[in-house]
Amino acid sequence: MHPNIHQLYQIANKPSRKILGLMSGTSMDGLDIALCEITGGGLNTKVQLLQFATVVYDNNMKEQILSVFSKETVALEKLTLLNAWIATQYAKMVNETLHTWNIPITDIDLIASHGQTIYHAPKSLHPHDEFENATLQIGDGDHIAVKTGIITISDFRQKHIAAGGEGAPLALFGDYLLCADAIENRLLLNIGGIANYTYLPANAKLNEVCSTDTGPGNTMMDAYMRKHYQKPYDKDGAIAQEGNINSVLLNKLLEEAFFALEIPKTIGPELFNIAFVEKALLATGLTQMKVPDIMATLALFTATTIVDAIHKWVPANENFTLYTSGGGMHNPVIMQHLKKLMPTIQIESSEKMGIPPDAKEALLFAVLANEAVAGAPMLAGNNATKLPVTMGKISFPN
Repeated sequence: MHPNIHQLYQIANKPSRKILGLMSGTSMDGLDIALCEITGGGLNTKVQLLQFATVVYDNNMKEQILSVFSKETVALEKLTLLNAWIATQYAKMVNETLHTWNIPITDIDLIASHGQTIYHAPKSLHPHDEFENATLQIGDGDHIAVKTGIITISDFRQKHIAAGGEGAPLALFGDYLLCADAIENRLLLNIGGIANYTYLPANAKLNEVCSTDTGPGNTMMDAYMRKHYQKPYDKDGAIAQEGNINSVLLNKLLEEAFFALEIPKTIGPELFNIAFVEKALLATGLTQMKVPDIMATLALFTATTIVDAIHKWVPANENFTLYTSGGGMHNPVIMQHLKKLMPTIQIESSEKMGIPPDAKEALLFAVLANEAVAGAPMLAGNNATKLPVTMGKISFPN
């Protein structure tokens, strides 16, 4: 047996594994690093979050990612170079974070790296009949493994697509394994660059669970903040609170065909970007609209599309608790809109389930890596994949 395979076999047979989950989302604010101790697999999975940190990206890192992010045309040389370069930056961040935590590399069994999504192309978004769903994440796992000395599992989304899915949302698997409840109906809402939810009916089986993107989260508001204020996001919703909601613009934005598609579905900043808003402003004759008014309208747009997507799947008379995570939960304007639009629904942080909201996505990818070595193939809820899947490619340090 190859020594690498033997090492992986030993890791799989350990009573528990220490896994570093790495997540960098479409907001591109930094690399989330979650050190998890995971016991068991499948429905017997137990997770303890040991450490968490976000390594904030410097301006150069953000600019490098933005140079290829969600663009139909990019320089192939630049894309090729960034695939390795981003992974090298991740490895440095991991090594430095472990040093800060005073944890030796030899204590870590696996790294689970989501990579950086640079283009998401579900069939509903692209016009090419001969091609199906596709997505691309860069930050190659081999470079992380070699430069950290830790077995790395990465590129999770490709298997989901190969099995008939759209490559997202992958939160469904971890949400179900960690958060399903025998008594309470739970809706787990993540408001990142794109918003998505997982609905977990009480005592549900995996094939009864629904996970879907709802539309924009923070992506367009963040883009406006970068363009007009040179800031990464609207801290505490301050700019949105200065503005007035424009119902004409809101209604025009809501006409987008994506919102009429059946659930589950996925989307990305390839659609929901500044150009999307500017097209609506032009169509409504509102091209002189003030940025705070645009921000106020976009905050309600995000909340409205989330609630509409929930109502498409969850029966109107069904009671559930909504648990939030992601950067958007820190925007009080969005959260106030959600409470007004769903006045009878109890809204909590995922912290109440024992999952820190800022660490949730990195933790969930650690769970997927654990399933890859110590679990079993799983069928995505609502038949999002056509056959059971194990996700992630394995990279050895040598």
